[in-house]
Amino acid sequence: MLKKALYGLAIASVAFSSCGGPSADGGKKATTGALGSSVAEKAYVAPGEYDEFYAFISGGFSGQLAVYGLPSGRLFRVIPVFSQDPEKGYGYNEETKPLLNTSHGMVPWGDAHHPDISQTGGKVDGRWVFINENNTPRIARISLKTFETEEIIEIPNSAGNHSSSFVTENSEYVVAGTRFSVPIPQRDIPISEYKGNFQGSLSFLSIDKEDGDMDLAFQIRMPGFDYDLSHPGRGKSHGWFFFTTYNTEEAHSLLEVNASQNDKDFIAAVNWKYAEQLIAEGKFTEEAVKYAENEWDESTHMATSTIKKSVKVLDASKLPGLVYFLPTPKSPHGCDVSPDGEYIIGSGKLAAELTAHSFTKIEKAIAEKNFDGEAYGIPILNYEAINAGAVKNPGLGPLHTEFDGKGNAYTTFFISSEVVKWKLGTWEVIDRHPVYYSVGHLMIPGGNSREPFGKYLVAMNKITKDRYLSTGPEVCQSAQLFNIEGDKMELLLDFPTVGEPHYAAGCPADLVHPNTTKIFKLEENNHPYVTKSEKEARVVRDGNDVHIYMTMIRSHFAPDNIEGVRVGDRVFFHITNLEQDYDVPHGFSMIGANTSELLIMPGRTETSMWYPKEVGVWPFYCTDFCSALHQEMQGYVRVSPKGSNTPLTYTLDDDPLDM
Repeated sequence: MLKKALYGLAIASVAFSSCGGPSADGGKKATTGALGSSVAEKAYVAPGEYDEFYAFISGGFSGQLAVYGLPSGRLFRVIPVFSQDPEKGYGYNEETKPLLNTSHGMVPWGDAHHPDISQTGGKVDGRWVFINENNTPRIARISLKTFETEEIIEIPNSAGNHSSSFVTENSEYVVAGTRFSVPIPQRDIPISEYKGNFQGSLSFLSIDKEDGDMDLAFQIRMPGFDYDLSHPGRGKSHGWFFFTTYNTEEAHSLLEVNASQNDKDFIAAVNWKYAEQLIAEGKFTEEAVKYAENEWDESTHMATSTIKKSVKVLDASKLPGLVYFLPTPKSPHGCDVSPDGEYIIGSGKLAAELTAHSFTKIEKAIAEKNFDGEAYGIPILNYEAINAGAVKNPGLGPLHTEFDGKGNAYTTFFISSEVVKWKLGTWEVIDRHPVYYSVGHLMIPGGNSREPFGKYLVAMNKITKDRYLSTGPEVCQSAQLFNIEGDKMELLLDFPTVGEPHYAAGCPADLVHPNTTKIFKLEENNHPYVTKSEKEARVVRDGNDVHIYMTMIRSHFAPDNIEGVRVGDRVFFHITNLEQDYDVPHGFSMIGANTSELLIMPGRTETSMWYPKEVGVWPFYCTDFCSALHQEMQGYVRVSPKGSNTPLTYTLDDDPLDM
């Protein structure tokens, strides 16, 4: 009898365990790792509770920045930065269009790569996030009060902007480095004449300590290599910036072969404090350029774009002491600096080991002029003199390294698909964990600072096939969350991401969450077309331009019936959201408008432009569900033939407003 009972229990157990649907491992149920219940609890944030960290993960070719919570992996918001976003009207409304202006005109798309959080005293301070655009070289600044883009500066004399946008430890500068060297100034020459004629630029943008405004302070003219990634010095190396290079061969074709010939490429060590001195001494040239500087005005709720026409340039080949080259095997990608600033880690993509340079040894080698030649007048330091050690045979295809602040480093390996933990100073590998499948960047909150928060590690994967339900030929991009508090890394969670997650920056939630803007106060709204009450709502004709000063509040527009608009007019809807309640935006859309909807925050004013093309009576409505009577939040515009005498009227509940 007992035997039969146990047999029945076993059958029931098998049947129960088979009811969970398909799994990535072919039906085998794991009892450890991310699928183990005790592990899953470590990433669970109960309803009503907050995450411990913010993670700002770049959207790659989406051009945006996504905001997640850690450890839950919940997506909170996608902040539009370099690409138009119809969800929020960004780049479509008249107020934000100038943010996407460049010297090439409006560029409504961007390739966002590396976010970084502002710092004070070497610690992340939760004030702004900076992020670079690779395709049309730009850097943006995003407010962590409003979670909106406040400034974008185009980078002249550059083509591609990959080694960006990392900030120094007091947010003195955010940098940009050209990915592709080009003729400077641009001119018509044969591509085969690349070597010696193409050049690179490293750009330093100063950051105002009070309002964060960026300014292109100076550029450093460099040899025609490709500049890949960078990180600032900190602690003892504060005042220096380090940039990896590849293609020191200066090849111009089939770079996968021809840019891999040299046994060692370089990390360029830039003494930016000396650069400041050179600028102050006037040892620069003023070059004619053309680039856009776009700024958001929080008071007027409008952006403006200014075309700048000059830049101060320091020539590294002619200014001894400004730049030194650190020989680094081989095609180095990641360039990461330990929290104390002593070690500069070079990840040679084709190297068998990770290279660590010592800043103390670098200073000594410079003082003793321990050089192994020069490149375009820039000294090459002796490799043995500056080398602190190497992590031997750590994996295949090293890319990026972050630190936990406890003496450990973590490096991603693209080819062997793993994260490897190793110890600074002894260079011994102490743990490794597979990822699924090809990992690129990783992030530890506070990673680019003197004080990382070594609790979680986020790995960002390039290819995630077999990990998620299929969605056609492409599967979602992915991140993975590890707990790194113990000796061994512990995989907690997979979560999908927006676009291709290139890099991320993270910080404790209490640095940001209590300081966020809840509403925009109507009395502080200085938009030139603001309407602060329904009594002020009106419609004004100025030739063929019709300006509609409109308000919105739950659950109607004022006015909601407008007549006298004619075919051939240009109609501006200047709409103010009168709500003074947190999280109550309203939307607006107009049929036939060649733009997106508007999504207007409480207290804000935005403008949509519409060309009525056909006679008729055309509705508009709220696009964001705002109340039980959201469906009733609508109105009409009557469009009469061109040249008609239909009087201009505007009403609410059939009553005139101020007529």
